[in-house]
Amino acid sequence: MENRTVVSEFILLGIPNTKGQETLLFIGFLAFYLCTLLGNVLILSAILADSHLHTPMYFFLCNLSMLDLGFASISTPKLLVSLWTKSRTILLGGCMSQVFFFQFLGCTEGLLCTVMAFDRYVAICHPLRYLIIMNWKVCAILAAGTWVTSSFHATILTSLTFTLPYCGPNAVDYFFCDIFPVAKLACVDMHVIETVTFTNTGVVAMTCFFLILVSYVCIVYSILKMNSAEGRRKAAATCASHLTVVTLFFGPCALVYTQPHLSKVLVTSVQLFGYVATPMLNPVIYTLRNKEVKGALWKLISSHTTAR
Repeated sequence: MENRTVVSEFILLGIPNTKGQETLLFIGFLAFYLCTLLGNVLILSAILADSHLHTPMYFFLCNLSMLDLGFASISTPKLLVSLWTKSRTILLGGCMSQVFFFQFLGCTEGLLCTVMAFDRYVAICHPLRYLIIMNWKVCAILAAGTWVTSSFHATILTSLTFTLPYCGPNAVDYFFCDIFPVAKLACVDMHVIETVTFTNTGVVAMTCFFLILVSYVCIVYSILKMNSAEGRRKAAATCASHLTVVTLFFGPCALVYTQPHLSKVLVTSVQLFGYVATPMLNPVIYTLRNKEVKGALWKLISSHTTAR
């Protein structure tokens, strides 16, 4: 397709109603970002260092930590630069990268949450066959499938967005480049891309949510059939962290995309929570509710302290 793009850069209008609070916001978002990096790196290091955690559940948790590291790095560094230097310009290539990686990592996390729900289903509903069903080959195929599928998904949507002609204006009414805020600036009718994008993203999200729901219906049924109260408690505890992560991921998406008439301030607040705070909270959720991870983290910290 002929490249008719005239605009070579975009201007990110950022967070609304922040005049005079840029320094305070910079400090807050920088703290969130550093905590996200530290928390997820610690989770990855603890799982890789402890052989007892080399199981399917923690393998998928490593994938989630890598996703959170990527998610936090899509928009936060640029947002920090904008708050500190007041420079809101982003080159066309940088905008394309933000759109691609946001779609790529978002789709991957949705699929990964679905895979983790299936893992919990097998562990609770078929415990004697768990290691046979969730062997390392199956885990590797499931994990690789989420990443590869998401890369195709992101490539299609990014290509659709940036093959449109952009003749100006170039002010993106958002704090990072996303499909709808960018595509609104195109010089052509947006009906086709809006329909394709909404259908594509909506189908992926709804399919993932439906499969997770089915998995947990089966899990709850199996838990209710257990005779041991201790067994029911342990089974419920293994699912609590995953359910919290699923809620934090799908909750903001559902609120924003099913309520199109929300105010811009509220939408931005929800989006900031989903894309800045959630990647920091995921390691905390799995650490606080998981004795094995806490033990591995303690051993990791103790070994480094002793080495010094």
